[in-house]
Amino acid sequence: MLTVIWSAAAVGVGALRENPLRTLLSTLGVIIGVASLVAVLSLGDALQAFARAEIDRQSDVQSISVEARTWHVVDGQWQPVRNVLRLTTEDFDQLSAAIPETKGAWMSRGGSARVAARRTSRERTASIQAVSAGIGVTGRPRLAAGRLFTDREDRANTPVVILSWKLAEELANGRPATAMIGEEVRVGSLPREVIGIFERTPGERGYAARIPLAGAASTIPQAMNNPATITLRARSVDDVDALKSSIQDWLARRYRGWEDRVELVVAEEMLAEVNKGFFILKLFLGALAGISMLVGGIGIMNIMLASVTERTREIGIRKAIGANRRDIRLQFLTEAVAISFVGSGAGAIVGVIIAAIAVAIMRSMAGVDGLGISLTPATLLLSAGIAVAVGLVFGTYPARRASRLSPIDAIRHE
Repeated sequence: MLTVIWSAAAVGVGALRENPLRTLLSTLGVIIGVASLVAVLSLGDALQAFARAEIDRQSDVQSISVEARTWHVVDGQWQPVRNVLRLTTEDFDQLSAAIPETKGAWMSRGGSARVAARRTSRERTASIQAVSAGIGVTGRPRLAAGRLFTDREDRANTPVVILSWKLAEELANGRPATAMIGEEVRVGSLPREVIGIFERTPGERGYAARIPLAGAASTIPQAMNNPATITLRARSVDDVDALKSSIQDWLARRYRGWEDRVELVVAEEMLAEVNKGFFILKLFLGALAGISMLVGGIGIMNIMLASVTERTREIGIRKAIGANRRDIRLQFLTEAVAISFVGSGAGAIVGVIIAAIAVAIMRSMAGVDGLGISLTPATLLLSAGIAVAVGLVFGTYPARRASRLSPIDAIRHE
């Protein structure tokens, strides 16, 4: 059997060499199809990666907040919860350790306090967010100057603070907002060093500041009467459901009847819309790729059918000297697969070049730096596999037609 296949393959490859123009036209169809497929998949992966990064940076769709339930419904009426659960730093440490596969985790408390600049004597009432250092993984808001506080500074309750742009601008009293870096301000009754300034946000009106979580009790004591919030961030949108299940398992082990005492806050509607958008994008890219390969496959079939017609006498002679239907089918299938294999290699190279040019144009026109070409081995293997499959599928009909020709009629053919 192997000898028969090898012999048919040798004849098929020899026929391709003897007709370079026909072979080139056949291969060109595959090159165009595979190049389109590789370019589409690469651009799709790049756009999806960029969209995920933007969603991660600008939204909380990947975050799940664990909050103590303060109200519940009893007989259709909202009633305050008695013995409200108090989440502690011990809960935070244990939950973070129990689910290490998250992108980040942080604990937070909120309140308000007077913030006064020592140098200018100006002061404003600001919203104070006391958080652990893990909130830095969100990258929001971005820093205009300075730095975030570290986990060590958080644990040691180092007297540092990060100001919003508007608050820093007010306290600077005519100087640039970034001039507040290194200045001493009083937050509540305690002095703190300004180590960072957040970027100005569109429509910014209020004043805000961020301090280490350990400083909440001394800076915003009124916040200690309210339950703290623990937030965990999934590595990607696709991991949100798994993260939610892990949190529920941990709560079930730690607190009996936790469903009545704890609420998991997930942006479910936004998450559903994001997943729907990614699904539609995949369908769209799949349709484009399918059309591209269909065009290439039809090109192969047309050229192979023309080849059968052109080589009718050759087929008749081969059958007259002993070749059977299987030999003829193997010969033409070998030609189709060889065309697909060579075309897929050249098409992959062309597709990468097209994708790189397209990404460069989009980056230049849109002014985004986070968009880059994405090419994985899976994309190349998928393209090559589909190309060979297309060669087999679209080469089968011409091969079967060639194998059914009568030797006498084929030899008479002009």
